[in-house]
Amino acid sequence: MSTNPTRVFIARLLGLDVFDPLGDRLGRLRDAVALERGGKAPQVVGIVVEVPGKKRVFVPMTRITSIDAGQIICTGLVNLRRFEQRGAEILMVAEMFDRRVTLADGTGDATIEDIAMEKSRIGDWFVSQLFVRRGYSSSPLRSLRRNETLIVDWKDARPGAKNEPQAATAFVASHEDMKPADFADALHEMSDKRRIEIATELQDKRLADVLQELPDDDQVQILSALEIERAADVLEEMDPDDAADLLAELPEEQKEDLLQRMEPEEAEDVRRLMEYEEDTAGSMMTPVPVILPPEATVAEALAHVRREELSPALASAIFVCRPPLETPTGRYLGVVHIQQLLRFPPPEALGNIVDTDLEPVSDQADISEVARMLATYNLNALGVVNEDGRLVGAVTVDDVLDHLLPDDWRAQDDTDELMRKAGRNG
Repeated sequence: MSTNPTRVFIARLLGLDVFDPLGDRLGRLRDAVALERGGKAPQVVGIVVEVPGKKRVFVPMTRITSIDAGQIICTGLVNLRRFEQRGAEILMVAEMFDRRVTLADGTGDATIEDIAMEKSRIGDWFVSQLFVRRGYSSSPLRSLRRNETLIVDWKDARPGAKNEPQAATAFVASHEDMKPADFADALHEMSDKRRIEIATELQDKRLADVLQELPDDDQVQILSALEIERAADVLEEMDPDDAADLLAELPEEQKEDLLQRMEPEEAEDVRRLMEYEEDTAGSMMTPVPVILPPEATVAEALAHVRREELSPALASAIFVCRPPLETPTGRYLGVVHIQQLLRFPPPEALGNIVDTDLEPVSDQADISEVARMLATYNLNALGVVNEDGRLVGAVTVDDVLDHLLPDDWRAQDDTDELMRKAGRNG
């Protein structure tokens, strides 16, 4: 490791790929773990790696063989058990970035924006320096500009109390590329205080996407910590079925207050979903699938399914109905799958290619019936109609999976003692 740097800044490592000696990618670095040592510089004991399909796992520093500007290489021996923070461990990015420190020279407070770790002669890694941004100067003898940045030694800065308010700007910026499900997984593992601080830093749309991926308890905790007006704004950004599920977990008074503060159209969709019994098609559907009249063309349909806010499952089907096109619609005519759109010329009318043989499901249908329909016909989305034959929404395969899996499926770890070893033959 003589060619490796002996001092590196954590922020520069975030997002780097981690490989085994054979060049196989293990995952992506998302954080580093340090041990507090009672006033001494924390020892960096490992990194947290986001492993595809396995969430976040811990890799000890003793198994890191190379660190450079483009990649990290480990020995290849990695325990794939889900990472769990223990005892005196600190997540350096999640918990130390944005933390207030008091500078030992008496010039005021500053905020940590990056942290350097340094390798000792015996091979251990320790926090050595902090890259900080000044808040204000307490010294009348110096003229220091607010927002000035500088690098200080660890011993020259005293961290503020753990329970004091802490910003989350650096953490949010360094994780903006994470998918909502992965961001939610990282958020779930944090302390209650830090989880709320980071969640409140997110933009409404981003927070809504992340909330939808969190366990119920975390959702309720975060939403309840927001100012009531902002909580209503976030609910409006959520998919109506997810917003309905979250509101169902709240006390009646709080739920009604939030619904009153939401935009009337958004609130109406959520109220309608909340009227259905649990585990019925109506309770898990989205009331805003892609709906077009039979006169619409293939070109128009393709333009609709290109919308960024649509999930892949919802974009896979266009439901053809008579006006009105808002749910509940006029008479339901059938469905056009996205593959059909690709097989016909742009001017073709949807009414000429609509699939009338595939029956929609009743809004009162049990989840087991919905699952059988999706599996039988290999569908990503299925139309839902009321007793009058009017389309009231669509159920997607991910909606069904969310209801079929255990409530705590996001927190479960079934990897146990699975190990990944470099050199497949030993």
